[in-house]
Amino acid sequence: MAEPGHLSSDDTPLALHPLVFLEDGDEVTIGRRDTDSYAIFPPDGAELVRRLQEGATPAQAADWYEAMYGECADVGDVVDALNELGFVRAEGEPEAVAEPVRWQRLGRAAFSPAAWTGYGLIVAWAVISVVRTPDLLPTPGDLVFSHYYAVISVVLLVVAVPLIAIHEIFHALAGRRLGIRSRTRMSYRFYFLVVETSLDGLAGVERRKRYLPILAGMVADVVMISLAVIVAGLAGGLTARVCMAVAFTTFIRVLWQFFLYLRTDIYVLITTVLGCVDLHTTAVRVLANRVNRLLGRTDRLTDESQWHPVDRRAARWYSWLLPIGYLVSLSTFVWGVGPVFLDMISASLDRFGAGHGSTWVQLIDAAVFLVLTFGQIAIALGLAARERLRSRRARLHHVIA
Repeated sequence: MAEPGHLSSDDTPLALHPLVFLEDGDEVTIGRRDTDSYAIFPPDGAELVRRLQEGATPAQAADWYEAMYGECADVGDVVDALNELGFVRAEGEPEAVAEPVRWQRLGRAAFSPAAWTGYGLIVAWAVISVVRTPDLLPTPGDLVFSHYYAVISVVLLVVAVPLIAIHEIFHALAGRRLGIRSRTRMSYRFYFLVVETSLDGLAGVERRKRYLPILAGMVADVVMISLAVIVAGLAGGLTARVCMAVAFTTFIRVLWQFFLYLRTDIYVLITTVLGCVDLHTTAVRVLANRVNRLLGRTDRLTDESQWHPVDRRAARWYSWLLPIGYLVSLSTFVWGVGPVFLDMISASLDRFGAGHGSTWVQLIDAAVFLVLTFGQIAIALGLAARERLRSRRARLHHVIA
């Protein structure tokens, strides 16, 4: 801790909201469950906060710290940090009370032993069906289940919405069974539109209890793929073709989770297991330093001593996954989904060519398909541009301030 600074009202106890303390190795996470505001403190700093929460004045806490650790603490900085985090109650502000988290019972039921047994039986049934009938293994060709491309796009889009919702609902339910609230927002990753569920409250629970909420979405995806394969094997005809298309698109979403540079569920799992703070940013900077050293641009090197030690150790191997991940994801698109959609786009454009003899139904189908296809790309680019603009404005504001 630093040398003591100027303390304001150092003889007045702080009024703190109810705080949770979670020890994890050499760090302690402190936070408010009602606002999902959390911060990581060193053990000595956490003990100082405990003293303040127990009613000690800043001056008394500083004296305690010096007697306990043999050095002075800048309690003023700690108090400022607690204020910024929203841990300190303003004058006249009532003590915060966390509202009950809804759907806890449903969350417990969704991940009960009976539920896991059901999920296992569904997956086993699907695996047996594929072994008996290899044609039930989803492939890119399954995407083209109709001669009308707009129908394909609309059906897959309509079906994707509830499937993505189920993925996110499983994340949320796995968290809510632990009493953690969730928030959902739309974002993008590389060239993909994604929906994200925020479970900030996981920072306040034991690390081993975080794994299921992180992986719950993939559990839902695997079960949905299995159900689609089972229905396809039982139904036949157009229903079977649609189910196989749905199974393949869901399989692609599972595959994307392993593109670690996208900060997917698997990325979150890795950082949670290792106890990282911001592995992605650190890995990007490690990779940039490698490139700059290779090019002899030593003036552009980032000081690695500023990074969290756990992030720095993991980034030495994780940074290599970033370029590999981009290559793999592009290859997946080029050799998987890409050729199918490029053929569909080419065929749609050809329908507008002179002498093609397209009917008005075919022309409308082609137009709707092209609008839907390029519209999704435009939305992703728009979100990316908006986030970049916000980032630039934030950096400019920081520089001006």
